[in-house]
Amino acid sequence: MSSSSSIGSKHKQWRRADDASDDERGDDGGRPNANRIDQHFGGNEKRTSMRLTYAGPGHPLTLVLAEDSSGPTTTCEISTFDSEPNLELPFDAEQTALKIIFKSSFWLRDALSELDPSCEKITLIANPVADVQSAHRGVPAKPLFRIQGTGAFGSTEMDYPNDREVLETFECSRGISFSYRFAHISRTLRALQNSTKTSLRLEQEGLLSLQFLVPVPRPRGGMSDSFIEFRCLALDDDVAQ
Repeated sequence: MSSSSSIGSKHKQWRRADDASDDERGDDGGRPNANRIDQHFGGNEKRTSMRLTYAGPGHPLTLVLAEDSSGPTTTCEISTFDSEPNLELPFDAEQTALKIIFKSSFWLRDALSELDPSCEKITLIANPVADVQSAHRGVPAKPLFRIQGTGAFGSTEMDYPNDREVLETFECSRGISFSYRFAHISRTLRALQNSTKTSLRLEQEGLLSLQFLVPVPRPRGGMSDSFIEFRCLALDDDVAQ
């Protein structure tokens, strides 16, 4: 950031609108050019005004401050950076391997809050209902849906039952297991905390889609529903498997 102050001859002073010269007036000879800074000052009041300009990509953001049109000015230029292009992650609904709708978002919110802050990786494991029900005696039953957190101090597992009061919708075409960075999943917590329902979908290649139903107030009163969606790629090791 750079700043400079000017009074007198170093930079041209700003004049009031009624002091504009002929070349600073419009074609009608009466109205000054609309881009002059003195248009922001009215009457003889002493007050600080600011003009904010941005010429476009590659140019700085410029702020011009002045107490009045005839006083000193301060110009601040802030360097800008070109934003990185958005990463497109299209979700193919025809390749959906898992679809879950939690009857209430707190079922997922409470599970994630139980994970240790040092957790590095979170794994989502799911199996079709038929495979879970056909488990043989003496063989450990497969989890219907499990969230497993792994970190430096151990691991935590949370299993969900086949209960419509918990999982309003559960559709799983095959047994799946994909892992994600917990730091990425934790970015959804604020939206999760303000949502009433959550949809979790997994693509065959591990692309995760989390949709949150969030009530928002209407301008004229009342509430309406909006959706916030997050998408996250699985870790490469799990995709390779």
